Formats: sequence, C-alpha cells, structure tokens
Amino acid sequence: MTDGPGVPPIRQVGRRSTLAYGFGAVAYGVKDFGFSTFLLLFYSQVLGLPAAKVGFAIMCALILDAFLDPLIGLLSDNTRSRWGRRHPWMYAAALPIGLGWLLLWNPPAVSESMQLLWVFATSVIVRSAISAYEVPSQALTPELSADYDERTRLTAYRYLFGWMGGMVTLFVTYAWLMAGPGGKPDQLNPANYPAFALFGAGAMVLAILVSAIGTHGEIGRLPKPELARQSLGHHFRDLWQTVQNRAFAVLMLAGLCYYTAQGVSFALANLLYLHVWRFDTGAFTLLAPSLFLGAALAFIFAPRVAARLGKRAAAMGFMIGATVMISSPYALRLVGMFPEPGDPVMLPLLLVIFCINTACAVSTTLLGASMMADVVEDSEAKTGRRSEGVFFSGAFFIQKCCGGLGIFGASLIMHFAAFPDGAKVGTVPTASIDRLTLYFILAYIALGWLAAYFYRRFPFGKAEHDARVAALAKR
Repeated sequence: MTDGPGVPPIRQVGRRSTLAYGFGAVAYGVKDFGFSTFLLLFYSQVLGLPAAKVGFAIMCALILDAFLDPLIGLLSDNTRSRWGRRHPWMYAAALPIGLGWLLLWNPPAVSESMQLLWVFATSVIVRSAISAYEVPSQALTPELSADYDERTRLTAYRYLFGWMGGMVTLFVTYAWLMAGPGGKPDQLNPANYPAFALFGAGAMVLAILVSAIGTHGEIGRLPKPELARQSLGHHFRDLWQTVQNRAFAVLMLAGLCYYTAQGVSFALANLLYLHVWRFDTGAFTLLAPSLFLGAALAFIFAPRVAARLGKRAAAMGFMIGATVMISSPYALRLVGMFPEPGDPVMLPLLLVIFCINTACAVSTTLLGASMMADVVEDSEAKTGRRSEGVFFSGAFFIQKCCGGLGIFGASLIMHFAAFPDGAKVGTVPTASIDRLTLYFILAYIALGWLAAYFYRRFPFGKAEHDARVAALAKR
C-alpha cells in the first residue's frame, strides 16, 4: 500500500492550523448531539413510532454504514491529488452532510413502515457523509506530528471543539429552538424540528469548510509516502494484515465497551432529565455550560495527567471516574439518599456531578484517540506501511456500531421498563421510572468497567513510541 519515507517530523503544530484542525470537530459534535440525544426521541415520542422498531432501524443503519468506514480509510490512504490524501475528502463531504441532515429531520407524512425506512436511509446518508470527512480529518493527527505529547494536545483541541459544537447546539436547542411557553421544554412539538435541522446543517457545513481551508497550508508539510498501484484484492489483504495489530485490537475492545455505554446514556438523556429530575427550560440551559465546562477541564487536565502517568493508566482512571460519577446520582436516588426534584440542592449538585463525569469521559476518549495515533508507527514498524486512514476508520467503525447498539440498548431498556410512548412528564408510573434508572446504571457500570480494563491493557507507552519513531526515521 505505501512504501518509502513517510514519518512526520517531531514538532509542535502552529496555532492557526491547530485551531482550524480542532474546529472541524464541531461538525461531529453537532451530529452526535442530534443522533444520540434526539433521534430516538423524535421518531418514537414525537412521531409516535414504536421505540423498539425505531431503535432497531437506527442500529441497522449505523452498522451498515459503519462497514463503509474501513473502505473510506483505505481509499483516503491511497488518494493521489495535488491537495494530498485527506483534503479532497474533507472538502467534498460538506454539502452531502448538510443536505442529509435536513432530510433526516423532515420526514414525509407516510405510513409507519415508510417512516422507518426513511430514518434508516437518511441515517445512512448522514453517517456516510460524516465519515467521508471525519476519517480523513482524524487521520491528520499522526501526520501533523510524530511527537507523543503533541498528538495528545492536538486531540485535546479536537475534543474541546467537538464538545463545544454539541454543547452550543444543546444550549440553542433547549433555550430557543425547543423552548415552550411558561419556561417549559417543548421537545415533543414536531413544529420545532425544521429549525433544529437547519441550525445543525449550517453549523456542520461551516465547521468542515473552515477546518479544510484552515489546514490547507499544511498539505505541503504532510508525509508523502510512495503509493504503489495494486489490485483491490491486494489492498484488502494489506488491510487485513494491518488491523491484526494487537494495540489496535485492544483499543477496539475498549471502544466497543465505552461507546456502547455512551450510546445508552445519550439516548436516554432526555427521558432521564425530564422524568427523573423534572428539568425545566432553565435547568436545560444551565446543563450546556456545565457539560462544556467538563470538556474544558478535560482539555486542561487530560494531557497533563497523561504526561505524568502515561496514556493507558490515565485512560483507565478516567474511565472508572466517569462510570462512578454518572451512576451515583441514580443509584442514590433509588435508595432515597439523593435530593428530590424541587429541592434547591438537587440541580446544583447534579450539574457538578455531570460536569465531573463529562471531564472524565472526554479525557478517556481523548486519550484513546491519542493512543490510536501512536498505533500508526507501531504498525509501520511491523508492516512497512503507514495506514492512518485505516486505523481511524476502524475507531470510527466501532464508534458508529456501538452508537447504534447503544440506541438499540436504550430502546430495549425503555421496553423492559414498560416506559410508555409519547409519555407526558408526571404521568409515568414511578415503578417504570425506577426500572429505567436501575437498568441504565447496571448497563453503564458493566460496560464502563470493562472499558477501563481494556484501556489498561494497551501494550506500549512513551518510551517505546519514541524509540520506534527514531528507528523509523533512521530507516
């Protein structure tokens, strides 16, 4: 697939390129917020489709689309153009993402089966388009610098902007787009969703174009490995050899557990906020800055903790912290030890817990992505090929599949908790709410602790990486 010189320099990337590179993640943050938090709610609670069927349709769409990611990574690694290997994909993805997003949230008035087909098809369009941007964009991380800690810094910017995109969308959605009369949230009103779709489409297209244009000047500095023309079968044999890397497999197992837990949490978030904690519009508007503060704390502390403890130990510790923080208020509520809705202490305490949970969760994913960048040289030392696109498409593949599994898992939790479709706040039986929270915390704890175990099993650290880069540079 690739031969010859291809090791990037050990350097610190300039501020303009760093900010532009990070800003592109706003697109994924907007998409992830909509998919994870509102998609199941919109098609089940707003349009009235059965939650389990909607969850299954979304899961099938995401899993089908996820199989395109390795192909995109392979094609990106082997792209030849005067704009390099990554930027043609980044530019080309902007318009399809915007159009697909508008279609997803504006389904036609057709039968139930046709609406399920609509959510399936438009989900595939959106996720395929976002992959065509995100996989090549993420593959720039190991190409911009070979420095072990600089990669964590670049990834930190990416996650900071990604969460900023999601949290700005959350704030605008709850404070404006979904705000009902009397300060009550109005997520169940279908008339609110066209504006929601338009805002998200515009934000994603803008972020992608700003990032592609802002990093365009780096094209001349990126590694230029020789690309040998080979048959498609040869490419796939190379792909299979590449993904057998042990470090890659460990990160895939960790991601499998973590992203499934995250998918369940995000898909149930609106129900938990509304029916367990009885949030009003004011609470929702405070939620966004609290979560973004957590992402900002991760931006500050994750690189420092990783530099001190190593990426694998830090990722494990942050994963355990995220699991404890997200499950504790729900577990304490079930045993009567957490303030009830209406208690003035409840909301500030929840926001602090959610902020710390977000800091731990973002730190975990940030360090996982930074470790994935380090897998590139580990693989190159063993195979002689640089396969940035393949590795990051694999990570994206797991994230998509698990996002779909998480949404499907959330729909099953709703089903077994006997949670009614289209339920109004205050009308759901307490037993159903209790079952919903119990099943949620059991699922998250099991998956979160497994993820922590796998992060700790990552097979190398800074010393091994630095020695490998030095050897590759000499070779």
